[in-house]
Amino acid sequence: MFSFIFLNLCISTEIMQLSDLDLTKTYTYADYLKWTFDERLELIKGKIFNMSPAPGSVHQLVSGAIFNGLYNYLKGKPCKVFAAPFDVRLVRKSVDDKDIITVLQPDICVICDPRKIDAKGCIGSPDIVVEILSPGNNKKELQNKYEVYEEAGVLEYWIIHPLEKTFFKYILSDGQFQSSRMLTIGDEVTTPILPGFILSLDELFAEIDN
Repeated sequence: MFSFIFLNLCISTEIMQLSDLDLTKTYTYADYLKWTFDERLELIKGKIFNMSPAPGSVHQLVSGAIFNGLYNYLKGKPCKVFAAPFDVRLVRKSVDDKDIITVLQPDICVICDPRKIDAKGCIGSPDIVVEILSPGNNKKELQNKYEVYEEAGVLEYWIIHPLEKTFFKYILSDGQFQSSRMLTIGDEVTTPILPGFILSLDELFAEIDN
């Protein structure tokens, strides 16, 4: 009897493999919550995207510098900053788990509406999303993210390429992203969403030269 119970326990706690799933199917956040993969996954319009390998040291240095700058600026203010892993569920039909088909884990996001923050992460579009590129980023994945962030109404989408030391900011205007010029060493990043916040790209990229 004991061995039977132990066997059932082992089966119930077994980690699923990505190969157990049909990658041609469309999945929802309700499905996502049931998975216990070792891999970190994202859903984009119901399709599974296996995230890049664990971020390397350059990625982590840049992410940490941006997060710390935003965190210190936002102390005592209504907007909050979060870093991955942190689920952002983009809503189309309703907030019900079974109706959500896009779940992303941006490197950093800023959310100014406290009603969008719950125990599971963010429900709805952040005000600012930051993605830091690394060699493992998939071009198709990045294009799909651009599209769903635009559709969901993310106000600003920042894309940083640490190795090339470049920064692009996409600003939502009349429902479509408009790109800033390419920013690099010598430039400063500001945003009307966070008046008074300044991100020095000199200081940011110096993190990876030390």
